[in-house]
Amino acid sequence: MYIAVDLGAESGRVIAGDLKRLEIVHRFPSRSVRIRGRLYWDAPGIYSEILGGLREAFRRYSDKIRSIGIDTWGVDYGLLDSTGDLLGNPFHYRDDRNDGIMEEVRARLGDRRLYEATGIQFLPFNTVFQLREEVAHRSQRLAVAMDFLTIPDLLNYWLCGVKANEFSNASTTGLYDPVAGEWAWDLIDELDIPRGIFRNVVPSGTVLGELSPDIAAELGAPDGVSIVAPAWHDTGSAGAAVPAAPGESNFAYLSSGTWSLLGIERRLPLINDESREANFTNEGGADGGIRFLKNIMGLWILQESRNEWGDSRGSLPDYGVIAAEAKSADPPETTIDVDDPRFLKPGRPDDPMCARIDGYLREHGVRPPGSMGGYARLILESLAQRYAETIRTVERLNRKRIGALYIIGGGSQKDVLNQLTADAASLPVFAGPVEATALGNILMQSLAAGEISGIEEGRSLIRKYHTIREFLPRSK
Repeated sequence: MYIAVDLGAESGRVIAGDLKRLEIVHRFPSRSVRIRGRLYWDAPGIYSEILGGLREAFRRYSDKIRSIGIDTWGVDYGLLDSTGDLLGNPFHYRDDRNDGIMEEVRARLGDRRLYEATGIQFLPFNTVFQLREEVAHRSQRLAVAMDFLTIPDLLNYWLCGVKANEFSNASTTGLYDPVAGEWAWDLIDELDIPRGIFRNVVPSGTVLGELSPDIAAELGAPDGVSIVAPAWHDTGSAGAAVPAAPGESNFAYLSSGTWSLLGIERRLPLINDESREANFTNEGGADGGIRFLKNIMGLWILQESRNEWGDSRGSLPDYGVIAAEAKSADPPETTIDVDDPRFLKPGRPDDPMCARIDGYLREHGVRPPGSMGGYARLILESLAQRYAETIRTVERLNRKRIGALYIIGGGSQKDVLNQLTADAASLPVFAGPVEATALGNILMQSLAAGEISGIEEGRSLIRKYHTIREFLPRSK
């Protein structure tokens, strides 16, 4: 039995199980906190929730647990001082401090220089831009920082005392060279980021060590429980669990949640003018290969809009109710650009998400929907359209035909969106598993333990034991 700690931008779970069966032991919110206008992750609070979930897992299963693996979102990080203490809570990637930094760096170095060095999509919250902001405005932190650890790097360090940067998450930073297979040192130097804070990059599937004795005693864990780096980036773990058949290669996959990440698997990065102009990213996969994909805003816009549809007591409408109303609503006159920067930040009382949608539509001469179902249908139609456009771009850039789309993760439960996507892309869509990230996490732990021979065998077991639903395109 294995423990997968799966942290998303909205919630986290501690999950026990294997490739046949999973049990959610503990669920908790991924808390952020706004202090003096800055948005931070509550890293100690999240860690405390993880410990609570692990304690319950060991209470239930005692010596059956072989190892623990953590996966989280990418780009955010903590800095440690010379004693190994955290230098302040990690900033949240949606914090305003990132505003304008990407444009400054792109103007200084040029898009081609940045993209050729790392093959990473231009997004305003990429780690490279966050660290450049530190150089410009928080140089005192970098002056005393000894270690740069992404969020899962940090949490694993707290569990086992080992400091490491893992491949899949390092590759999301915009500071890693996927061709050379090491940090992009020349780029780091050009941006005046100190080299000394970076650790050696370890492959996905690495066994870091064992639970620290004091942590093991606190959790009631037996000796010898390993800490494994599955693919610390959640989409890297989810990608390992794509239930493709042996030998199947002409598929795309979509990790669907707060963010949507859509692309294909490659052995080598694709870094050229075409992929740069299309703003595609080359991130590390659990197998050591490349996830060639596009980051799309995803269900974030729907989640933020839902927060505005609650009643006076703060009760929010169930997603099933939202889906039913979206299904019965008329198709929108037009779609929105889900990646428009206005939709990136959290909604506020003085700047709610639906008002931003209204503004976008009015700019395009379209009347706003005016109902929950209308807004939901608009958002889902817009996502489906963006997915279809992205698949066509993947085909063009890779000179290959896509025959099917696998939708994995929590968003795979949204049948309305699955069907709209099949229709827009004119492709069969296979939805599931819902818990792809946890399954991919456990798949890599199983591989590290020698229980399976490779990712393909793990995928076969996932296909066998988990529900995968098919959505065929409807004739237009």
